[in-house]
Amino acid sequence: MMYFMPPLPPPYYYYQPQPPQSQQQPTQSQQQAPQYYPYPPYYYYPPPPPPPQTPEEELAMLEDYKKALEEDLRDLQDELKSVEERIKELKKMLGKE
Repeated sequence: MMYFMPPLPPPYYYYQPQPPQSQQQPTQSQQQAPQYYPYPPYYYYPPPPPPPQTPEEELAMLEDYKKALEEDLRDLQDELKSVEERIKELKKMLGKE
């Protein structure tokens, strides 16, 4: 069973002051907004795997899975037959058969 990492939380910002500029006094229009840098992201660890199944539970799960696969196979075979019939109809209509 695969576990996916949940999305990271929004970044938190911290203030990093810039070194003072010694030449000029900045005016109000030249003054820059302080720069904020995001904290490095932290990661979540996936949850531990579930405990192993008993043989009876595994057998029941596999039998259910087999039934689902057989049903999917029947659906795919029906779909394939209908596609083949439509191909024959179109070939017949175009005179290619």
